[in-house]
Amino acid sequence: MTPGRLVSVNVGRPQKVQMGWRARTTGIFKEPQPGRVRIAGVTVGADVQVDKKHHGGPSKAVYAYAVEDYEWWTAELGRELPPGTFGENLTTEGIDVNGALIGEVWVINDVAIQVTDPRIPCSTLRARMGIPGFVKRFAASRRFGAYFRIVKEGDLGAGDAIEVIERPDHGVSVAQVGAAYFDGDLEAAIQIYEALGRPQDRRGWIEQLARKHGIKV
Repeated sequence: MTPGRLVSVNVGRPQKVQMGWRARTTGIFKEPQPGRVRIAGVTVGADVQVDKKHHGGPSKAVYAYAVEDYEWWTAELGRELPPGTFGENLTTEGIDVNGALIGEVWVINDVAIQVTDPRIPCSTLRARMGIPGFVKRFAASRRFGAYFRIVKEGDLGAGDAIEVIERPDHGVSVAQVGAAYFDGDLEAAIQIYEALGRPQDRRGWIEQLARKHGIKV
């Protein structure tokens, strides 16, 4: 596979955002960082993950979004969107983020990260974008971006090459998981669950969908 490129490394500090009648603290407002940035533990540099239940922890330590998807959104929304707008830590170019397979491993400089999940948009993203209904719009675009766990700590920076060094043979992509989740497609979800080897961390999602369909699994 042709290597991709890291366009920017983005870090966010806690900020307030208005969500309906109340203000919430979020780390979604991220900005490109100069020089090299340390990737270690469960975070990127000095980045702060406020909502660790949905957007943090070991399996969601790093979030990547592609320049190619930014270009699509720029045309769709009619406005320029700088790197970090979607709350991603890594803005990429030349690599298919949404087509990345669950479990594939990327190497960037001396950092290794493993794909875990698509981005599941929430009201925080809607508030960040300032567009009513943006959660559904984001989901319908199928441009989810990808979460990663950190496999090997190290430093990286803008301009670094991104190489895929390991790709599982199950064929389940970030986009497929996101689509099944948002479509509420139980059959597709079960197929994904089986293809991934029935991982325990997917079990709750399958059970939730099954209940909606009145089925016990």
